Amino acid sequence: MGYREHPAPIQLHGLVESAWVSDADAPAHVLPDGCMDLIRMDETVIVAGPDTFAATAALRPQPIAGLRFRPGALPRLLGVPAAELRNIRLPLADVTAVLAAGTLTELAAALAVDRPRAQTAPWPLPVLGHVTRRLAAGAPVSEVADDIGQSTRSLQRQCAAVYGYGPAMLRRILRFRRSVAMLRGGVPFAQVAAAAGYADQPHLHREARALSGLTLGQLGSSANRSTETPSGSSTVA
Repeated sequence: MGYREHPAPIQLHGLVESAWVSDADAPAHVLPDGCMDLIRMDETVIVAGPDTFAATAALRPQPIAGLRFRPGALPRLLGVPAAELRNIRLPLADVTAVLAAGTLTELAAALAVDRPRAQTAPWPLPVLGHVTRRLAAGAPVSEVADDIGQSTRSLQRQCAAVYGYGPAMLRRILRFRRSVAMLRGGVPFAQVAAAAGYADQPHLHREARALSGLTLGQLGSSANRSTETPSGSSTVA
């Protein structure tokens, strides 16, 4: 029981990181991770926008299910800039026309059939993945822009529509996400700070407090290893 992740549906592998189900018996601490989710709660499908801070997911009497999309992937299906969905949860019907599809996988596959809009899908999926990985690794915006043949200003503007925030915030969140994965794997704090690119352990501690409200010990404890709703996957983009 609790929170369980499953492999992404094969037909959505390029868009979705994982499917998940939650029937936990306690509220969950949800961490920002650069992802967006589609969630089925009762008969309603909810869009969970990209987070910039942690939130507490309330306990629900019925199980809920979700699809966690790779950073920048869901806005290309919705046709709505991610920045407009930042830090909010709202019914899918308020975002786009709801299709007559049974499961979340069928719904996402149906949304993926439509040609993506240039505003929310300025790059092909391989380029989106490249931008995500380079920024997650801490590459300067100017270098990433050169990689894909764009100006720094264009990349900054497009990041807000694709990811929900600019390159600096995206780097910060993805670095924190990588750090959380290491903390949950039992890596010592000082090693996490060095491997993730923080100046030192106090820098990592400040970022953990700012983005999660938790200490490093709390982030690494077994009590905080499950995230019940979007986002907070422990995998690294």
